[in-house]
Amino acid sequence: MAMLRVEPTPVHVKTDWFDGRPREITWADERLPITSHTLVREERSAYPVETGPRSFFEVQTPRARFQLTYQHRRRRWLVEAADQVEARGLADSLRAA
Repeated sequence: MAMLRVEPTPVHVKTDWFDGRPREITWADERLPITSHTLVREERSAYPVETGPRSFFEVQTPRARFQLTYQHRRRRWLVEAADQVEARGLADSLRAA
């Protein structure tokens, strides 16, 4: 299944105290627990100057897969992509938010 790029949308993410990995995504009134992490990438030494260092997580929830980005300088979480098949309704709600 392919990931569908969406307009980067700020969301609230609960993280693990020890390793900083996301545990739950919340936007509006919907909470999605994260069941697994499939990809983690960190930009510590090579990153765009205007955005600063970022961490990318590809996560699986009961409803869909998401690509989350954490912007360290702004201390902000964004959803940048959602699974095209399973999350069609979620991607539309992300665009509307």
